[in-house]
Amino acid sequence: MTNDSCLRVLTILIGIVLAPVSIGTAAEQPERLPNIVFMFADDLGYGDLGCYGHPYARTRAIDRLAEEGTLFTQFYVTGVTCNPSRTGLMTGVHPARFPKYAADFGFGDRVAITQLLKERGYATGHFGKWHIGPEDADGTYGIDLIETIGKSREASKGRDYDLYAAAIQFIKDNHEKPFYVNIWGHATHFPVNTPLELVAHFNNVTVNRDDFSPTMQSKFDECLQIEGDLDVSMRQYLGDVHQIDLNVDRVLKTLDELGLAENTIVVFSSDHGPAPVVLGNKGARKYSNNMLGYAGQLRGGKHSQYEGGTRVPFIIRWPKHVPAGRTDDQSVCSFIDWLPTLCSIAGIQEVPDKLDGEDISLAWYGQTHKRITPLFWKSSSPGSEPAMRKGKWKLHLPTRRNAEVELYDLSVDPSESTNVAKQNPEVVAELSTRLQGWKAELPKTYQKTEGKRDRDD
Repeated sequence: MTNDSCLRVLTILIGIVLAPVSIGTAAEQPERLPNIVFMFADDLGYGDLGCYGHPYARTRAIDRLAEEGTLFTQFYVTGVTCNPSRTGLMTGVHPARFPKYAADFGFGDRVAITQLLKERGYATGHFGKWHIGPEDADGTYGIDLIETIGKSREASKGRDYDLYAAAIQFIKDNHEKPFYVNIWGHATHFPVNTPLELVAHFNNVTVNRDDFSPTMQSKFDECLQIEGDLDVSMRQYLGDVHQIDLNVDRVLKTLDELGLAENTIVVFSSDHGPAPVVLGNKGARKYSNNMLGYAGQLRGGKHSQYEGGTRVPFIIRWPKHVPAGRTDDQSVCSFIDWLPTLCSIAGIQEVPDKLDGEDISLAWYGQTHKRITPLFWKSSSPGSEPAMRKGKWKLHLPTRRNAEVELYDLSVDPSESTNVAKQNPEVVAELSTRLQGWKAELPKTYQKTEGKRDRDD
């Protein structure tokens, strides 16, 4: 047995011993399993919420969620565009392992978390953005009800109002049994054109560039270069974030009214970092000076494997299980862990094999998760650059001739501003071997459907 295997077994045994009594073993499950509400924003930056340090955001409901639960500062996505991020969390498998692009072909023979929960007795629903396969009929991936709702009909309430309304109705219809629901919104995806009723809440906002980190300054410059107005653009973006918060508030109030809050796991997060001001699209360029999503001090954003693209806000509330008012700044976790963690909590015994994720439930319960396996990122393109995080180190391997290997010590440099590869040759050698070994496991070619628009939107 390898060292990694021994550590994994030890972690599982510790989890069994330390897990809260109310969870129990499969034979000792409580009368009612916890409900799970998963709210996923689109392109929302790590620093776009009040509780994550945005200087102007109005996110009272989400901030309340953090006060009543735990906020994670080192939580990662599985991909830096929409489909890979969703594929990894639904399957517990790195999206780069799929030889057929999941947005075009689905998950193949891999089992989704919704299928497992459905078999466990959960009612399952999905509302809003899909982007995880060509089929979205009810029953796909074990999901009872799928409504891929687009922009809301009542524009004044924001673009996600309708899909949240449908999700709330699903919760009401299934409140007497355990339920799992994906609420995957469209905000703050390009383009941000927020109704004036929502923008009006921020009419007094005037951008002071000194309120933002150095990593945000290039976005401000780009906005000005395309003749944007920083104040107007910022108000537009803040209004779009605010409508997310208003919808989260509706969900929380519904759970309170139904008496479900104490037995419901509520999670809020984003699918990856914020979109750029200038978007490339197969040689064309789109411009939107309203794309002022903020990654805090982190470098990069959507399409980038730097921290600003891979690290996201993650807030979880589950009264009497998840500590309230806690910030976990030690546990390194990822949505690759979503499936095995929910399997652990729901008492699912037959977990799919060859998963890339870990059970991080101990971190949810208030302990520090000691990660066993590194985190990896790579797009579904044979020649794309891979990256990994192991411990405090983040490694980016180049594929272009003469490009430099990049190594960052995230414990002191989360902005990835200082490449310390030359000062740490042993670390580079060790991590490079590990990353190249992982890359060698991946498909040599990938099948995608030609001619589809916005595959990675």
